[in-house]
Amino acid sequence: MSISKFFKAAGIMVLLVALACIYTGYANASADEGKKIFAGKKCGDCHKTEGPAAEKTFEDKLKKKGPDLWFAGSKFKKEWLGEWMENPQAIRPLEYNSIEKTNPGNHPKLAKKEAGDVADYLMTLTSKDVQTGAVQEGQSNIQGKLAFEKKVSCFSCHKYKKLDKVVGGLTGPSLADAGKRLQGDWIYAYLKNPKAFIPVKRMPVYENIINDGEMKGISQYVTTFK
Repeated sequence: MSISKFFKAAGIMVLLVALACIYTGYANASADEGKKIFAGKKCGDCHKTEGPAAEKTFEDKLKKKGPDLWFAGSKFKKEWLGEWMENPQAIRPLEYNSIEKTNPGNHPKLAKKEAGDVADYLMTLTSKDVQTGAVQEGQSNIQGKLAFEKKVSCFSCHKYKKLDKVVGGLTGPSLADAGKRLQGDWIYAYLKNPKAFIPVKRMPVYENIINDGEMKGISQYVTTFK
């Protein structure tokens, strides 16, 4: 390599490093601001941001007003988080912790900048129980489709799109757009060891019911729901 090409390449590398540092600094500042907004809006009255979950009985669970967020950065996709907080749409057909009351869909809204900052903050909340890169997203998986629809009938509790129609049950969160909302790695980790995230739950534990390949397959299949 000639000296001129060497210095040109070195200059590009320095520029890239500088841009990365600037971006990291901006992201950190945004996350810090998001944490302040989260506290100021009293979001913690309904959502826990420190884990692990401590509930041991259904009585403990019924005291909670909203889902935990201490693993939000491992569960959700950042772009979706920001958009949702700016314009919340009901994910659960029924009210949280209810099997009878319809979800009123009245979650508070945030301004665009606030939503982006809070999303940056929530994405810093990750779980060691989620293995990055375990699931290849966005590609249909026939093994997963069969397990989802036939073996464990996930649609008994969760809505999803089939033949351009939304079908399924009401007692679980809708999965109709789960590919936009959820990370495949988290779905897999949750199916594999749900008590690491939600120790008291209505959803069945599928260990020894479906195998590891089927869990990954379901996770991959769900990421195609958009």
